[in-house]
Amino acid sequence: MPEVPLDFPRAWVEFPDPTDEDQVFRCDLTWLTSNYTCIFGSGCSGIYRDSPDVGCCTLGAHFSDEDDENRVAAYVDQLDETRWQFHPGRKVRKKDWVEKDDEGARKTLAIEVDGQSACIFHNRADFTTENWTIGAGCALHGLALAQGRNPLETKPDVCWQLPIRRTYRDVERPDGTTYSEVTVTEYDRRGWGPGGHDLDWYCTGNTEAHVAMEPFYVTNAAELVELMGQAAYDELVRHCEHHLRSRSLLAIHPADPR
Repeated sequence: MPEVPLDFPRAWVEFPDPTDEDQVFRCDLTWLTSNYTCIFGSGCSGIYRDSPDVGCCTLGAHFSDEDDENRVAAYVDQLDETRWQFHPGRKVRKKDWVEKDDEGARKTLAIEVDGQSACIFHNRADFTTENWTIGAGCALHGLALAQGRNPLETKPDVCWQLPIRRTYRDVERPDGTTYSEVTVTEYDRRGWGPGGHDLDWYCTGNTEAHVAMEPFYVTNAAELVELMGQAAYDELVRHCEHHLRSRSLLAIHPADPR
């Protein structure tokens, strides 16, 4: 089935943050209860046709702030040639893996190998060491798994947050009081800006990626807890479970199996 349209009916829930009376979560139940899962290495076509094996790692990853970059740097220092294909073979320096984009924003370096551009930490499919074959995948992701960590600890924020989109806005009520609204929803093509419409393939609206055995709020629990906090996530779970019991009457993601 081709990619589903960007706009379709969605079910939303709003609830106050249990730990912050000035904050309200607005959550996309249609997305969070969908069967989406990342299919990197298992059918992902990549966002560009000329780089089908590198998923959405083609452009490198922008850092959310200095703390994000420094956190990643601590784990980069723990990588060696057995886990990182493009390790420089000496003490790693920032210039080995950080660059600035055209607007001066800092990001992971993107390099081209055999005509495919990708993040410097993306090991290619032919990556082998003396003792075993590593194969394709993120070196920082592999490091996390080897150390018994969740990859969200070692990777840039944008890498583990995708395809969750978290946005903020200030809302004024009719009585003049205000609150901060935090929206948690699908990072669809439009999340990439105007260029998102030019991507050759994108996962969130494709049936090929809606194949998980459990709903997204379960499979991505660690990421949602990191973005919302445990108390808010627990409240979200309650609403998701109710939505699943009622989903025959409510909007479901059109890419989900019927």
